[in-house]
Amino acid sequence: QEEKKQLTLKVEELERKLESTNAQNIEFLQVIAKREESIHQCQLRLEEKSRECSSLARQLEMAIEDAKRQVEQARERAVSRERAAQSKMLDLETQLSRNKTELNQLLRSKEDAERRFQSRLQDLRDRLEQSESTNRSMQNYVHFLKSSYDNVF
Repeated sequence: QEEKKQLTLKVEELERKLESTNAQNIEFLQVIAKREESIHQCQLRLEEKSRECSSLARQLEMAIEDAKRQVEQARERAVSRERAAQSKMLDLETQLSRNKTELNQLLRSKEDAERRFQSRLQDLRDRLEQSESTNRSMQNYVHFLKSSYDNVF
C-alpha cells in the first residue's frame, strides 16, 4: 500500500507537470500567434509601400514621356525653348535616378526584413518543436508509469 501510495503521488505529480507543460504550450502558441500577426502586419505595410513605389514609378514614367513630348514641341518652336526643355528633362532624369536609388534601398530593406522575419519564425518553430518534444517525452513517461502501475497490480 505504501508503494501504491508513492506511485499514486508520483502519477499525480507527473499529471501536474503535464498540465503545466500544456499551459506552457498554450502560452507559446499565443506568443507565436502574436508574432505571426506582427509579421503579417509588417508584410501588409511592406506590400503597401511596394504598391506606392510602383505607383510612383508609373507616374515617373508618365512624367518622363510627357517631358519628351514637350522637348519635341519645344524644338519645333525655338532653340531657346529647347534648352529649357532639356534642363527640365535632366531634372526629371535626376529625380528618376533618385527614385530608382530609393526603390533599390526599399527593396533591400524589404529583403532584410523578410530575412529577419524568417529567422524569427524559424526560431519560434524550433522552440515549438522542442516544446512538443518535451511534451511527448512527458506523455511517454506518464504512459510508462501507468503501464508499470498496471503491471504491478
